[in-house]
Amino acid sequence: MSESEDNKELLDALNNAGQVNIGDVVKGEVLAIDEDRQAIVGIGETGVEGVVPVKELTADVDTLNVGDVMDLVVISRIGNDKEGGSYLLSQRRLEARKAWDNIEKEYQSGDNLDATVTQVVKGGLVVDAGVRGFVPASMVSDHYVEDLNQFKGQELTFKIIEIEPSENRLILSHRAIVEAENKAKRAELFENLAAGDVIEGTVARMTDFGAFVDLGGVDGLVHVSEISYDHVNKPSDVLKVGDKISVKVLNVDADRQRISLSLKQTQPGPWDDIESKAPAGAVLDGKVRRLTDFGAFVEVFPGVEGLVHISQISHEHIATPNDVLKVGEDVQVKVLNVDPDQQRLGLSIKALQEKPAASEDAEASDDNKGASRADVQNYASNDDGGFTIGDLTGDDLNK
Repeated sequence: MSESEDNKELLDALNNAGQVNIGDVVKGEVLAIDEDRQAIVGIGETGVEGVVPVKELTADVDTLNVGDVMDLVVISRIGNDKEGGSYLLSQRRLEARKAWDNIEKEYQSGDNLDATVTQVVKGGLVVDAGVRGFVPASMVSDHYVEDLNQFKGQELTFKIIEIEPSENRLILSHRAIVEAENKAKRAELFENLAAGDVIEGTVARMTDFGAFVDLGGVDGLVHVSEISYDHVNKPSDVLKVGDKISVKVLNVDADRQRISLSLKQTQPGPWDDIESKAPAGAVLDGKVRRLTDFGAFVEVFPGVEGLVHISQISHEHIATPNDVLKVGEDVQVKVLNVDPDQQRLGLSIKALQEKPAASEDAEASDDNKGASRADVQNYASNDDGGFTIGDLTGDDLNK
């Protein structure tokens, strides 16, 4: 190699050593912290100095020491004199560039990202994902959230909806994450849930016809008739949103995504221990619930009805129970017999009334008539009351 060629290579090396371009990522060694709290750095082995303003630092300027080395990006040149000039550098923008690169990779691969909510602003949330991200209010949850401040400071998982690094635009959705989680929970729940299961849930919302219970991503319905063995006018009379309750699964319809539940069936049944609550001879307060041609059904406990045969309503002859009773009327009854296995109670109203002496013979004759065969057949075909033909005709009651 000739001497001229050697000189040319040496000159090129010297020129390249001092060359710094806008956008370059360089190593900066802290030379000093000036009176404006800027870091004065030497750029690699170029022999050129640069300035890192405090706002362009990610580290606390007070923690920097002479000799510390940082990765920096060249933002612009200060002055026009190549030999004596210097450069404006940034640590913060380099970190943001790295963050954007990582976020773009996550977006391309379909991955989610975790970020902390830093601000609640009009229209949504601001998060720190290494760069500033925005979550529109409609994308915060799968339901309307009145107060977004509850999310401030929380680290949440987000799906990347839109990304544009050149415009510093990052749009995120937490709703998509919640919906995906709920979908997975629903699939698992419908796969494993079966009629007869008793599970825990939280009352999520109420309507006039029932209460919807959150079972963990899936709502099931407790119809108003399944809330209590006692009569319930509306669910809010018994339950309130947020109540933790145990419910029994009545039916699971995976195709229609519906679950029917019962609250009352997790509680003691109305006929449990009925022999001690209503022994033969006991006097109970009740309410007339239904009237038929052959008698009256009286509720003596929530969910427990007994039959007062027409022959046991009054000592006087009556054509139909409607002659002396009306639905909703409060009455006092005496228990004549109890059958817990068949869930039947034989009751009497007249047993608590004084018997008129003049009507004894006539009453005996009337009692034996009982209900007609047509009455029994009509009742049996329209109402499963759990009573035998003997009960309905009064034979058992008159023994």
